[in-house]
Amino acid sequence: MPVRIRIPGRPLARRKKKGAKKPHPRIFQIAIACIAALIVAGGVWVWIQYLQYAKIADQTLARGPIPDTSMLYAAPEVVGPGDPATPSSVADQLQESGYAQDDHNAGLGWFHLEPHAIAIYPGADSDTQGEIPAVLQFNAGKIVSITSLKDQQPLNTYALEPHVLSSLWDKKREKRRVVRYEEIPPVLVHAVISAEDKHFFTNSGFDLVRIAKVAWHDLLVHRRSHWVGASTLTQQLARMLWLTNRKTFSRKFAEALITVHLERKLTKQQIFQYYANDVPLGRRGSFAIRGFGEAAQAYFGKSIRQLNLPEAATLAGLVQEPSYRNPVHWPKRAQKRRDVVLKMMLDNHYITEAQYKTACAAPMKIVQDSEQSADAPYFVDAVNKRLGDEFPDDDFQTDGARIYTTIDPTLQRDAVEAVADGMKKVNAIFKERHERLVKEHRAKPGSPYEEAEVALIALDPHTGEIKALVGGTNYTVSQFNHATMAERPSGSAIKPIIYASALNTAFTSPTPITASTIIADEPTTFTYDGKAYQPMDFERGQWQGNVTVRKAFAESLNVPAVELAQAAGYQNVSNLAHEAGLENIKPTPAEALGAYDVTPLALARAYTIFANDGVEVEPRFISRIVDKDGTQMWASQADTKDILDPRVNYLVVSLMQQVMRSGTGAGARAMGFTLPAAGKTGTSPQDAWFGGFTSKLLCVVWVGLDNYHEIHMQGATAALPIWAEFMKLAHQRAAYSDVTDFPMPPGIVSVEIDPLSGDLAGPTCPDPRPEYYILGTQPTIYCPLHRSGATEIAGWENSPTAPPVVSASPAAAPPMIPGLAQLPPQPGNAPQQQQKKPEKKKKGFFDKLKSIFR
Repeated sequence: MPVRIRIPGRPLARRKKKGAKKPHPRIFQIAIACIAALIVAGGVWVWIQYLQYAKIADQTLARGPIPDTSMLYAAPEVVGPGDPATPSSVADQLQESGYAQDDHNAGLGWFHLEPHAIAIYPGADSDTQGEIPAVLQFNAGKIVSITSLKDQQPLNTYALEPHVLSSLWDKKREKRRVVRYEEIPPVLVHAVISAEDKHFFTNSGFDLVRIAKVAWHDLLVHRRSHWVGASTLTQQLARMLWLTNRKTFSRKFAEALITVHLERKLTKQQIFQYYANDVPLGRRGSFAIRGFGEAAQAYFGKSIRQLNLPEAATLAGLVQEPSYRNPVHWPKRAQKRRDVVLKMMLDNHYITEAQYKTACAAPMKIVQDSEQSADAPYFVDAVNKRLGDEFPDDDFQTDGARIYTTIDPTLQRDAVEAVADGMKKVNAIFKERHERLVKEHRAKPGSPYEEAEVALIALDPHTGEIKALVGGTNYTVSQFNHATMAERPSGSAIKPIIYASALNTAFTSPTPITASTIIADEPTTFTYDGKAYQPMDFERGQWQGNVTVRKAFAESLNVPAVELAQAAGYQNVSNLAHEAGLENIKPTPAEALGAYDVTPLALARAYTIFANDGVEVEPRFISRIVDKDGTQMWASQADTKDILDPRVNYLVVSLMQQVMRSGTGAGARAMGFTLPAAGKTGTSPQDAWFGGFTSKLLCVVWVGLDNYHEIHMQGATAALPIWAEFMKLAHQRAAYSDVTDFPMPPGIVSVEIDPLSGDLAGPTCPDPRPEYYILGTQPTIYCPLHRSGATEIAGWENSPTAPPVVSASPAAAPPMIPGLAQLPPQPGNAPQQQQKKPEKKKKGFFDKLKSIFR
């Protein structure tokens, strides 16, 4: 029996028990096989998942990672000699529209830039509709000449490629300017990778060092961040294009698979380009900003190629929290983050210590251009609504269509500038009034004063194309479009319709109303439908007694307006208003004073009648729609309707011109607007209006309060200054500077009259004035107030005593057109008995007419 020796420090070996079983080797084999099977299955599952995400990514990359969305475009910007511009500003605009520099093969077009000139060559895919190559010469910040490169002839105007207003992707208000990697300045590239992924150009899509640091930090602070802060640019791009921002491991897993595929599929430059065009960078005004190209324009008003070091660092600093650090609303936050990015660039040796200190000391300069200047947010909303109304079965959101609108970017900027300046003055009056009420203890100290709202709409009266639209003072505060949706009492702005109906009596009455007809401006009570109605002027002063129709219109007198509506027939007035698109006007005396609601857009539509020789033109927001292949899908046409006889229309325009010369709109001349124009003020206790036009543009302005409180301001005080400033700016543009007077149609004559009697002026009348008439309705008696010689003539054709005609249209009178002029008097619409104050009986309205025309 062997002796077991116990070695100190070591236990005796245990004797194996009899009957003990050894582990079966198959158990290990099975376990290993199961683990291997699970690994293989997991690998297969991961591979299948990878293939699925890779397929989705490839499909997106094949059509372009930027969403193939429909885009809204402005109208081509028309420039001409005298317009402010520089070669570089035009070059930037062309590049932003898609033109290339010195690339003869560019489909949209290309340009050649010189110090004082730029040559423009539209391509086959250009949207300027037939513009030929031309060279623009500049001097002192203005265009001095435009010359055709086809025949070397000078050009008065030239249309530049339209720029993008907005995208329609998922009905989100987003703007982006797609840039190539070659256009991105190195300073921006260095700023972005310093702030977001400093090893971007050397890693494989993952930064393991950063992941480890973040994971260790999470363990120390017991925080679940799911590796927040460890994402590379490739991972961020995968998340932006295909995934959500949900902080889950499943999303991280999918992100990792897509990242691997992107790194295999694309170059680093392509990845950075896609990232730079899709990264969200906050909001400016009503639009979300996508990409550094749009951010450079939105925040700094310049091309991405022109960014300097502080600006590049500012944009790179927006990536993490764009809303929190928006430089428009939070400049101090943006500047603090900018300085952090600059320090990272210094640490990564992209800038020197001197550059770092200089950039940190630079102020945060953000362009202050109003969001409505280029964006036209209210107009974009109106276009979206039109698309939904006119094409309910078509989806223009995601098919890559190009939707060309009618908005003129230069006029839109002019409109925003005029509105901002005018409303500053209006609200200053409101503030001063509120402070006075506080001092008088009629308002609570510290309470806010009410700020007025505004609407401006400008259009081409001959085509109906809307050129500028402002729907409110601040789109970010209120998206309610006052220009198209606010129904408000029109006040005296409706009077051109009233007077047109009255002048139409030239075709329906033996004693027609003319511009020299005498009307009494005195206290008068009208009876309608068994009720008494006594109109008053907005600011009651002295009654003016007998006045001509011209003077009553120019000074916007209310009693004569109701007299004329009654003489023309309330129903006839209402019918004309309905034909003009003013559906809310009812046949009552109140229609003569603008008591019924209209929208600024509807009033502008009605005024196209007067600016267009009696022909109404439907306002247009969209000019044409082109699919992504360049094929035209739809084009709008001017929708017109004959409303007024051109002769009647000319008489109304003549009255509206008198408003600008000596009436309630004469203040426009003192404000610097001196071109031939016609217009009309409108005032109600709650609203101020002005609508007017030249041969080139028609514009309507409204000012009021949303809560219908009284503003105690006339149209000439609140609305006219905005109108005058806009029209003054707009007509300085080359495309709108060629303003002409309104042509006289055939069948109109002008004779000298005495303004006190309305009769023919005799040789002793002290103040004879020319007046216009439809041929055959001019006066037939001389002024009885300054009688000399003959008192009456038998006719115009053979009377030796007929006064000389000052001017007359050469052709015979045209035939009457269908419309109100041919409507017979309607039952129940005849003028009703009116009672006048004081009680002393005076001659009635029709008695005066008979005495004049007998």
